[in-house]
Amino acid sequence: MLRLRCHSNWAATHALMRAAGAAAPPCTVTADFHVKLRRPTPLKPLKLRARAVEVQGDRAVVEATLSADGKVTATCRGTFVVVKEGHPAFHRW
Repeated sequence: MLRLRCHSNWAATHALMRAAGAAAPPCTVTADFHVKLRRPTPLKPLKLRARAVEVQGDRAVVEATLSADGKVTATCRGTFVVVKEGHPAFHRW
């Protein structure tokens, strides 16, 4: 499920960057993240899709799906928050 969180985080940073009209993505951390496992995920090529469904100020809510052979194997919803320099997680990824 790490891939779901990572991909969702990048979707959030991209949405926040666009909303702010910034030239570079902000540094964000995961504030909340929930995964629903729908069925076993096979070891084969997967499709991962994530999109920001809400952007407000310094946070974005992202929903994502993981699928194989056209069947959704997991879904998630997470909230990602911008952190500034001085925060312990600033640019730790």
